[in-house]
Amino acid sequence: MFLKSGFVLSAQAHDTSHGLQYEIWFASDSGPIKTISDNETALFFIKSADAKKAHDILTAESHSFLIKPLTLKNFQQHTMCGCYFKSLKHFYSASKVLKSHGIILFEDDIRPIERYLMERFIKGGAWLTGKLVEHENYNVLLNAKLKANADYTPTLSKLSVDIECNESGVLFSVGLVGCGLDCVIMIGEPQHHEPALDYTIIWCEDEVALLKQLVALINQCDPDIIIGWNVIEFDFSVIYERSEALGVKLLLGRGNLPLYVRKGHFTRVSIPGRCVIDGIDTLKNATYSFESFSLANVSQEVLGESKLIESGNSLQEIIRQFNEDKRSLANYNRQDCILVNKIFEKLKLLDFAVIRTQLTGLELEKRGGSVAAFVNMYLPLLHRSGYVAPNMGDHGLTFESPGGYVMESVPGLYKNVIVLDFKSLYPSIMQTFYIDPLGLIEGIEHPENSIEGFNNAQFSREQHHLPKLIKNLALQRQRAKDNHDLMLSQAIKIIMNSLYGVLGSKGCRFYDPRLSSSITLRGHEIMLQTKKWIEQEGYSVIYGDTDSTFVKLADELAPDDCNSIGKRLAQHINDLWTQEIKTKHNLASHLEIEYESLYSPFFLPTIRGKTVGSKKRYVGQLIKPDQSKLVFKGLETVRSDWTKLAQQFQFDLFTLLFEQPEKINALANDYISKLLNGEFDHLLVFKKRLGQNLIDYQKNIPPHVQAIKKFQKKNSEFSMNRGDFVTFVYTTNGVELYQGLHSYDYPIYIEKQIVPLLEMVSQIINVNVNNDERKQIELF
Repeated sequence: MFLKSGFVLSAQAHDTSHGLQYEIWFASDSGPIKTISDNETALFFIKSADAKKAHDILTAESHSFLIKPLTLKNFQQHTMCGCYFKSLKHFYSASKVLKSHGIILFEDDIRPIERYLMERFIKGGAWLTGKLVEHENYNVLLNAKLKANADYTPTLSKLSVDIECNESGVLFSVGLVGCGLDCVIMIGEPQHHEPALDYTIIWCEDEVALLKQLVALINQCDPDIIIGWNVIEFDFSVIYERSEALGVKLLLGRGNLPLYVRKGHFTRVSIPGRCVIDGIDTLKNATYSFESFSLANVSQEVLGESKLIESGNSLQEIIRQFNEDKRSLANYNRQDCILVNKIFEKLKLLDFAVIRTQLTGLELEKRGGSVAAFVNMYLPLLHRSGYVAPNMGDHGLTFESPGGYVMESVPGLYKNVIVLDFKSLYPSIMQTFYIDPLGLIEGIEHPENSIEGFNNAQFSREQHHLPKLIKNLALQRQRAKDNHDLMLSQAIKIIMNSLYGVLGSKGCRFYDPRLSSSITLRGHEIMLQTKKWIEQEGYSVIYGDTDSTFVKLADELAPDDCNSIGKRLAQHINDLWTQEIKTKHNLASHLEIEYESLYSPFFLPTIRGKTVGSKKRYVGQLIKPDQSKLVFKGLETVRSDWTKLAQQFQFDLFTLLFEQPEKINALANDYISKLLNGEFDHLLVFKKRLGQNLIDYQKNIPPHVQAIKKFQKKNSEFSMNRGDFVTFVYTTNGVELYQGLHSYDYPIYIEKQIVPLLEMVSQIINVNVNNDERKQIELF
């Protein structure tokens, strides 16, 4: 028998003459391997009480099936049967017909191929055995058997792909960079007597020739991974639609297998033997945040490089270049491929995708997927504990669980403030108090051996999985930190932090408000008790947010003294929690509060127009051994819907507030004077995203929508969609889309961008601005 390690690239299930077949492609050290498993089964579960009715219905429908009693039960303690099918056709048809007769199914939404991998705990890496059949560019294993191999990490080849087309999706060119390719396939005639290029342009007479050339080149370079920017929703969707319209078979998969695109709530691209990974989705999965995820913006921020077409209407310029300057279009097309490759390399996005798969079992290209990751990790464990997963809403509860604890702040300007932060508070609460879906059901069934939660929740001391899973993830993360493996550490952090979010999401089958409220309300309890203990030590707590506590220290203390107090307080609180949880619950505490940071000075504002403190808004000078820097939370410098004028003014304002407050009046007068003289015109653009489609704005029409509608009166073909960013300005003619040159309404900018910031600090220091320069505008 052949034995090899491989990493999953693609997985499909098919109905064949041999029954249900699972075909899985792997990358291996010796090249691609396709495993084939015949005579497999697909299944879902029903209650034993429904078995006879289901049998009669499926028999009448002439389905091929087997209903078998199991030792499993659902969360309502009903015994279960498995419904087994030898074909996908009968599996999906049976699901539909049984539901139509009112029979409740369990786990029928789990794709059979995903269950196959999940139940074997295969998370990317696997040991492969079977009967070897050698092909020219790959091997096939028949009668394959798979076993998890968590230690295998592949070396994957990747190709960057980008297309250019017109507004109707008619193709102009395709760029391919990577795996030995550096070329652009372009429709048109060769350009003679032109300077030589350091890449290749392959000229084609039409789209059919272009598509055939694309198939040939991808099969020639044979990549494991195809990457791009919006490559699934746009590039491959357009390629697929054009191939269908033109009758060209896109045999882009290994083994001469076709590409398949399925559209629904999202687009799914399947290329057997290959995996398509989108740069935008992977950035979001890795929790990167950008004002815009466009390639132009991300490449500028990450690489400091620009696209070759930067005009406001890039499509118009692309069409012009295709008609008049094809070499420039080829340069542009190729450059986009290069930028995508560089972003993937610099941010190690492919490494992140591999690590996420190894931790969760999610497919490499899976977008989002917190709920799917949870199900992948949890469901096989649940089955081995004797339960099937619930359907959404099975708990029958309607109350909402509260959010995280946020304390009303004590506004003011402080000299020394330290921050104590609970390390992974929600995961540590879940680990400490055994908060777990299985634990909840078992705890309610056996309250004599349980821990009390909130809202009548009980959690079993013995039957649970999440506490062990969290412990394992925490140990892996600590090892990653010790080994300076920042990518692995970040991936584990994302997964750990998502566990509460999943249990609190109504889109997850395991959602139960007793679970989520037992986490958040325990967090409230912990934060309030921590505050009490700190105050018993003689210190003032001026703010708290979810897992962070802000503590005021004496003004005269030096940074070293503040650091010493912070470390001592953290140790004291940890000791108290260890004792409290042991005494009250007979449990080991996994809570760990850390001394996080020192701010000197530190400012907490009031709610605008009121005297009470605001929440989630502060600014402080963070003191580090080698540097100090201003940190803004929830204020205008970190908000994209404020102008750069406000952001710049706020930075300068707080710099003076912390160092030379007596100069704030002069600063305000100087800014207003320069604003009125036109020196800040380049800083006056607002940028706001459309929250809904234009047609949906009927009654309350905000300024950015007013600007669009005003522009459309003179430009009827112009439109914007939900999610698009709108850049607009206030002019003497009202609000307008930003066009470059405007007659600005400076008084409005003073009122909207300068005044609120001055009001914020007016309680701390008396601010007066020269009336002449204010042009009679009342600031206060």
